[in-house]
Amino acid sequence: MPRSSSVADFLFEPHAPVTIPIARGGLFAVRRVYCVGRNYAEHVVEMGNDTRDPPFFFGKPADAIVVGGADIPYPSQTSDFHHEIELVVAIGKDGADIASGDALNHVYGYAVGLDMTRRDVQAQAKKAGRPWDMAKGFDHSAPIGTIEPASAIGHPDSGAITLSVNGVERQRGDLADQIWNVPDTIAYLSTFVALKAGDIIMTGTPAGVSAVVRGDVLEGAIAGIGTVRTRIA
Repeated sequence: MPRSSSVADFLFEPHAPVTIPIARGGLFAVRRVYCVGRNYAEHVVEMGNDTRDPPFFFGKPADAIVVGGADIPYPSQTSDFHHEIELVVAIGKDGADIASGDALNHVYGYAVGLDMTRRDVQAQAKKAGRPWDMAKGFDHSAPIGTIEPASAIGHPDSGAITLSVNGVERQRGDLADQIWNVPDTIAYLSTFVALKAGDIIMTGTPAGVSAVVRGDVLEGAIAGIGTVRTRIA
């Protein structure tokens, strides 16, 4: 039998787990962050892409998550820093090759999140056919509100999703406008990777993405789910 590890066995003390508060109490420990690209038709069009193309997936590191309405810094290496309001799905049950009809049984709950983006860095990466990691997966790039358990709110498949900056609305859509709904997204993603309890999926943004600057206050909401707030420090 292998012996168990202690802190003394590590070269340095392991980092604390990344957690998201649960609205009804407790913490959701995050394993991986998956993000869906191009999942609202109007946003697909505003970004110059074809709505016939299926969504695709990219990732953010778990420690890019910011909770509690904390400020986020304006990141380096960009002069075109954009907001994207998104529905966040919290996975509570492991599974691979999940059937769409069974997918919601793998959902623990839902939250509201922001996929913050270095848009100019993303554009350069697209032009060169390179990965988006530094455009999407940088520090503090995923502010997320509290998670509402599905056992309390059900599985919303419609409802307004909005984002305001300094009190002025910039993004508005409806969850019903998603090209791929939550069950189909989970089913498709699970053909590429085995999903585990602790994973979250950021499900794409409606139209209206635009730049923010230092001092801006971002406030997002999804009807029946909750809110997210942050300020660009």
